[in-house]
Amino acid sequence: TWHLKKIPQIVSERTFSLDSPKFEAHTKLELNGVCGIECQRKLPGPSLSDWKDLLSYETVFENGTRTLTEVNVLGLGLDPAGNSTTRPRSLRKKRQIYGTDSRFSIYDKRFMTSFPFNTAVKISTGCSGILVSPRHVLTAAHCLHNGKDYVKGSKRLRVGLMKTKSRGDGRKRKGAKRNGMPSFQWTRVKSTHIPKGWFKGVSGDIALDYDYAVLELKRPHKRKYMELGISPTIKMMPGSMIHFSGFDNDRSGQLVYRFCSISDESNDLFYQYCDAEPGSTGSGVYLRLKEPNKKKWKRKIIAVYSGHQWVDVNGEQQDYNVAVRITPLKYAQICFWIHGNDENCTQG
Repeated sequence: TWHLKKIPQIVSERTFSLDSPKFEAHTKLELNGVCGIECQRKLPGPSLSDWKDLLSYETVFENGTRTLTEVNVLGLGLDPAGNSTTRPRSLRKKRQIYGTDSRFSIYDKRFMTSFPFNTAVKISTGCSGILVSPRHVLTAAHCLHNGKDYVKGSKRLRVGLMKTKSRGDGRKRKGAKRNGMPSFQWTRVKSTHIPKGWFKGVSGDIALDYDYAVLELKRPHKRKYMELGISPTIKMMPGSMIHFSGFDNDRSGQLVYRFCSISDESNDLFYQYCDAEPGSTGSGVYLRLKEPNKKKWKRKIIAVYSGHQWVDVNGEQQDYNVAVRITPLKYAQICFWIHGNDENCTQG
């Protein structure tokens, strides 16, 4: 069951103008040298001033202007990051695809253009994302920013929504949908929000915890979108099972769906064995749980797929696939970006 939680408030305090970004960074879909779960367990918990710094955010607008918004955090509980686990696990092996490839390419247009698959979108920098409101897309921060500068392709950022129909279906024409490949309707991005916790030099080892961003579209879409949910602990998930769909590079143009079990978790990250290739980075990871006091099931986004990571574990390089959990504080921040106020974000 989805459990409602009282959410801390993110309140905007001051907004400053910054120099325009250079937009010279190269997109890198695989990150190196991040703090793994063993490393994360040794990190001290952030203080209130740390949270205010980490959750302050940059906004880049389509005309190239950039601002920094400082925030205050109200109603912070004793465990603001959510739920943690300290279960030891065995070392991980090399993987992006593990043994038999368990991904499913969605070819049938009825599925491709139906919920929840139609909430998946393509980002023009080579990543995936998910619709979270009529105007907003959730994706990974490193699809847009390398920690020091915005990537080249983010200057004229666009989001591709799968088309429900191709004009002139049945006739061969350039760009038409063929062989189960989706065609896209591309929409310009009006503004981009990235938490300050992502930028290097601010958060050090915990930068990966903030690998998420929200894009505001120039024009609203009329499709069903996925609601945000607060990430439960592994033991509260049916079969510890998660799902996500994206546009993996090795299956060009195809929508690829997968589900798998989470193997471990920290306060901010899920470690899992989902088969995935670059291109699916930024996909919305979701669960299907029952609504409180109702018989209805509901899917909600509980994490953002960050990708394949290399870390130092006991002096050896190990790798795993990781997703950034939506904690109560991240829920409050993303909800604030979507609604522009905290009144719509009191319960998650």
